[in-house]
Amino acid sequence: MRQVYMDYSATTPVKEEVLQEMLPYFTEKFGNASSIYSTGRQAKHDMDAARKRIADRLHCAPEELYFTSGGSEADNWAIKGIAKARKSKGNHIITSKIEHHAVLHVCETLEKEGFDVTYLDVDDKGLVDPKAVEAAITDQTILITIMYINNEIGTIEPIVEIGEIAKKHSIVFHTDALQALGNLRIDLSKLPVDLMSFSAHKIYGPKGVGALYVRKGIRVPNLIEGGAQERRRRAGTENVAGIIGFAKAVEVAYDHFDQHVERLVSMREKLINGLVEAIPDTRVSGDRVQRHPGNVHVCFKYIEGESILLSLDMMGIAGSSGSACTSGSLDPSHVLMAIGLGHDIAHGSLRLTIGDFTTEDDIDYILEQLPPIIDRLRRMSPLYEEAKGAK
Repeated sequence: MRQVYMDYSATTPVKEEVLQEMLPYFTEKFGNASSIYSTGRQAKHDMDAARKRIADRLHCAPEELYFTSGGSEADNWAIKGIAKARKSKGNHIITSKIEHHAVLHVCETLEKEGFDVTYLDVDDKGLVDPKAVEAAITDQTILITIMYINNEIGTIEPIVEIGEIAKKHSIVFHTDALQALGNLRIDLSKLPVDLMSFSAHKIYGPKGVGALYVRKGIRVPNLIEGGAQERRRRAGTENVAGIIGFAKAVEVAYDHFDQHVERLVSMREKLINGLVEAIPDTRVSGDRVQRHPGNVHVCFKYIEGESILLSLDMMGIAGSSGSACTSGSLDPSHVLMAIGLGHDIAHGSLRLTIGDFTTEDDIDYILEQLPPIIDRLRRMSPLYEEAKGAK
């Protein structure tokens, strides 16, 4: 059976050139980067070189990047760290209702510890209003954390405007940029951002490695105590092979950035327009312009997203009903609830994300397979029969 992978926002395959650069660090260059003998020193040298390779692409200083186990750790470290470091200055944090759970759950934990959190509403496209951010600021506000691109509906948030507001009020600004890396040009020398979270496996690098950017002058206490790794800021033996792969993945992403974005946008628009044209009662979620280049998120009325995914899987197509991190939950997506969708349509959501290995033939295959699946599921749906009777 034909296999079509369409869940690149959940994770990506490791590219061949990334894998080849990592392989020697499992067998030949396997030293512990904290060891003083030559094998360890070589690992440390190559790891620091990888840090510079990433920093050069992101236009920041190498010493402003700290490697982590991934994006969730980077989010946890940024938010808990600033809360701890600035507790004497205030206890108020501003975020939005559509953040990833790696942010929302951390904020909920901090609320139990006495912090006050404002969860901002978004509009029907998932956009945070910068004016609402400024209106929420109090003399107790110590942190604003708003994601760069929403992982479910693909909306790109007005990070520059929000960052300028944070800067004007001398408030630390963090953004979760897991979906932005490789899909937006990130220039940290110009962006008004103090902390930014990254993950390698979203850009054809390995799982288990990410990074937290910390602008010079921002103090963030350790999340993990132990050894002196990462300049005594993040303990634990470094994932040298993963870090080498992360650096290569960033270089590959930005070497072919314009072609990558142009190609994804072309296929994204073809798929969205094809689905809307072929399937009645289809709603496109998120902003149609300020959008992740490869994100297709739609909701089909009167049916369940899980049944769509299972039917697609039987045809060899891998998609998602939202964030992979909430798979298994029967609750409708908190993002779709926040943009004002009712349960009846939010349950029929489908996220298909296009990547570098997607082909035009894959898009054609989905446009061929999906309409009859939706039609069949609707004919089995009592909600659809009820809606038809009401018309």
